[in-house]
Amino acid sequence: MELVDGWNITDSAAGMPAPSGTAVGCVLKTKYPDKIVIPIFILHYKGPVEVGGLALAAEAVNLDGLVLTMGDVPKYGEAIKMLKSSEEARDFLRGTVRVKTLKLGCLLSPRRSVEEAVARIKGWDFAFFMRLEEKTLPFLREVARECRNLRIPLYAYFLVGTKKNEEILKMIGWPVTTPMEKVEEAAGKLEGLVDGIIPTCAGDYEGDKELLKKLQSFRE
Repeated sequence: MELVDGWNITDSAAGMPAPSGTAVGCVLKTKYPDKIVIPIFILHYKGPVEVGGLALAAEAVNLDGLVLTMGDVPKYGEAIKMLKSSEEARDFLRGTVRVKTLKLGCLLSPRRSVEEAVARIKGWDFAFFMRLEEKTLPFLREVARECRNLRIPLYAYFLVGTKKNEEILKMIGWPVTTPMEKVEEAAGKLEGLVDGIIPTCAGDYEGDKELLKKLQSFRE
């Protein structure tokens, strides 16, 4: 626990049934109130009543935020599309459900243009940047500049490749941010650029421990 500032929790990734990211987040926040806890919140699995109920539960235990995304389609059954976008869900939570203190964030992808990403961050409390690698670093710099201007916190996924997680990375389909031997160099490029990183070795748990130890010198 001492190696991390908090957790970002998946929400039935790839559409496979798993404990609710929000439920797990509420347990963690109750047990570790000083840690940052921000679950992913996939809308394809939830109708409006469940969206509102989970958000209110998150607010009640002071979760640090929810990252709203349409996400993967479910492995079983049909995708729920009653809330047709992350923005619609955000406005529903603020306007109809009337969450007051819960922060709502979005995902940003370099698969869109810089202009589209910059336009998207307006109206959100924070953002998570996906698919970080050397060639998307200039894109991140542009987005980070706008986030600073708008005073919107920006965090980046930091996906580290190891020999043990090669197959999982193929399944995820995300590029590797850096191999393990260049972790410090890659993290150094992000200092002053983002408000934090979400480091992971994606299924390589021993790799996660090594990764976190390498990153300790970057913590405040």
